[in-house]
Amino acid sequence: MTDQRSGHADRLDPTGGLDHTDRLGQAGRSVNGERFVLDPATADLHGDNDRLRRAGPLVPVTAEGVPAWAATQYATLLTVLTHPDLSRELHHWTTRHAMPPGTAIDRIVTDTSLLNAEGERHRRLRMPLTTAFSQRRLNGLRPRIEELTARLIDRLAEMPPDEPVDLRLEFAYPLPREVISELIGIPPGHQDELHRLTDAVAQVGDLEDSPGLRKELRELLDQIIEERHDTPGEDLISDLFALHEKDGGRLSEDELFATIELLFIAGHVTTVNLITNAIGALLTERGQLDLLRSGQCPYSAAVEETLRWDSPIAYFPMRYATRDIEIDGVHLRGGEPVLACFASAGRDPHQYGDDAHVFDVTRPQFTHLAFGHGPHFCLGAPLARLEGEIAIKALFEAFPGMALARPVDELPPLDTLLGNSTRTMPVLLGPRAR
Repeated sequence: MTDQRSGHADRLDPTGGLDHTDRLGQAGRSVNGERFVLDPATADLHGDNDRLRRAGPLVPVTAEGVPAWAATQYATLLTVLTHPDLSRELHHWTTRHAMPPGTAIDRIVTDTSLLNAEGERHRRLRMPLTTAFSQRRLNGLRPRIEELTARLIDRLAEMPPDEPVDLRLEFAYPLPREVISELIGIPPGHQDELHRLTDAVAQVGDLEDSPGLRKELRELLDQIIEERHDTPGEDLISDLFALHEKDGGRLSEDELFATIELLFIAGHVTTVNLITNAIGALLTERGQLDLLRSGQCPYSAAVEETLRWDSPIAYFPMRYATRDIEIDGVHLRGGEPVLACFASAGRDPHQYGDDAHVFDVTRPQFTHLAFGHGPHFCLGAPLARLEGEIAIKALFEAFPGMALARPVDELPPLDTLLGNSTRTMPVLLGPRAR
């Protein structure tokens, strides 16, 4: 068993070009004047994270021009995710006006949905969505997910078995995209244009993500939501509109639109990374794949180990200290932001032992933090797990001779601070099983 995409982290500039005497006067004080600059384009995310963890549990970093604290270790991240004096509400960030516009951080921290809500407002916005992701709803979705997966497998089987096929583009992406489209209620007439735009968000195909594209996507979603108001069905948009009209004080129209936009984008992009990363891990670690195919381990174990070992989210912004606090011996001033390092926490030796860097589906199922923790635990976690398990089981049973066309550590990364995956996953499918 080997460790993919980890090793050296020399591309991390510990000084960020800052004067060592500069205390910054902004979020995060430097340690001996040093500050790590996170590189969204790094080809060695896990190596970078190894270095960050060695620097301490809370490390001063610069992310997309923003100085912040990075919670690098599992126990520290767990504390950050649940600390009563850390909030996701933007008004607590004292230097938010200095944040560069148009970045991934900007898009996340200015989101007006339940993502950045706290307390009673968060509970009010989250409550209507619990039914959509209930176990009963998921049980009803399973046959449809299996049907969509089988259709994608059939399409893959029509491709040349000895020529590279990009499974991120042709399999890992369309499955969760179709599932969330149906769950939310995207009309067929809008799906082609919506898919064109979300291709860029998921970083598949040739279209590049940009602030302008995000604006175009938001406008299209707004149009779809308006149209569904007049043509309700059995879907989440219709459910939320019904609630809005029944009890307008619970969910305003602005909150309704922001919620649906969040669910559509967040509801499939991270699952694309999960399925892509699982494929890469299992095709690299053939012994682990044999354990699944023999029935010694369930495919759900591969999903959980992928979530731990190669989290679909690298770093996620932000939580802000609402007052001066101390975490793991580090003093945070009120108003300072903290970045959650999910991919780093998943390989923390303090939590998972000296072999934390090893992909091992037989590992005792320690709790991981890939879906967060506490009040903001990911609503879509059960759906992502279900899609991941169905997808990788069907894929590896259909193509027993499948092999990587290129080693995973040679594939281009997503080039984003948030997502952790590769832009492609080229494989040679080989013949379909009979």
